[in-house]
Amino acid sequence: MSGCGPGGAGGGDAVTLELLLAGYDGTVGTSIEKRWTGAVRAFEKKHPAITVKVERVPFLTLDATLARRVKDGRAPDISEGNFFAPYAEEGRLYRAEQLFDVPVQANFITSFAAAGKVDGIQYGIPTQASAPRLFYNKALFAQAGLTAAPTSWAELRSCADALRRIGVATPYALTFGPEAAEDELLAWLLAGDGGYASLSGYDFAAPENVATLTWLRDKLVAPGLAGPDPAKLTRTQAYALFLKGRAGMLLAHPVLLPAAARAGLAFATAPFPKRDGGGAAPPVGLNDWLMAFKDNGRLDAAKTFLTFLFTSHAARTYGSDTGTLPATVSDSEELQEDRAQRELWPFVRQLPDAEFHPVGLRSWATVRAAVRQRIGQAVAPGGSPAHVLQALDQVGSSA
Repeated sequence: MSGCGPGGAGGGDAVTLELLLAGYDGTVGTSIEKRWTGAVRAFEKKHPAITVKVERVPFLTLDATLARRVKDGRAPDISEGNFFAPYAEEGRLYRAEQLFDVPVQANFITSFAAAGKVDGIQYGIPTQASAPRLFYNKALFAQAGLTAAPTSWAELRSCADALRRIGVATPYALTFGPEAAEDELLAWLLAGDGGYASLSGYDFAAPENVATLTWLRDKLVAPGLAGPDPAKLTRTQAYALFLKGRAGMLLAHPVLLPAAARAGLAFATAPFPKRDGGGAAPPVGLNDWLMAFKDNGRLDAAKTFLTFLFTSHAARTYGSDTGTLPATVSDSEELQEDRAQRELWPFVRQLPDAEFHPVGLRSWATVRAAVRQRIGQAVAPGGSPAHVLQALDQVGSSA
């Protein structure tokens, strides 16, 4: 590997920039890999002195791989990942203000930029944003005599019951399995006027959250309206069920859009409903985080690459083919003027109101793992939502 010491791309010397990204192994995220490949090629064409060496690891093992690389003293220059707070607190990451000029940094959607902060400083760089919506199978709805998406939990339960009566095995795909349970859970908690944390820290056991999980246990899971075993149902499995017409409704990201179109599925999307209706629930804000490590001293090269990524049309990694959204204001505005991207418009409009996981807390990695492991127990027959949520608070306080 070539390099030029601290400073990276200075003096015209050749530099190799190491980039660690998620791989998707032929799943619905495969088109994201193609976009990244295109972005890297476009960058290298414009900046021939900088070679970008891309390493892809499976999405589900990305965080563990990065942690091991950092521990072994082999940190990449730039990495994708779900967690950045531990590295920021250890002083390993460049600040966003070091990586971007002011106009570029100010262009990130405010809610996403805020979520990327640790102690008031932005380290996490949002890319490929998302704010999931309720997907529903229009053909199954019509067969069940349903004419519109649910606008309250009571309506959602009624729709699920109608779908079950026509033989749909999973009327609502509740993904409390060990892949992305934290996303599904937060969506329901926000819709029930709760959430993960208050100003004083984690607040899983808030009365609103207990009420939400009690409703799920008694009104959706117990009657068999959420599939055979929500505690084992992963997001990938739920997407597959929906694409095969075996799930009637689910909370899903726009990444499902191109896959559903390829499958010839008649579907529509709607805002996730508040418990008692009256409008859309606050959307869950999700994205991939990029972080730039100091270890190899390639600040100039990292800045050049990341600035290109967020300012050049040739380097866009989002779009209808990937089902991912831009994390910047200008790109969001431009996308909403592009009729070829109109299926993404409802998702883009949600982004400014998005609420996030507490990714700025060092303990979130441990707490997220506990959510994935335990939350299914809360809605199982005989499960105790209060007990499980109290246990999650204890994990948060001790992590």
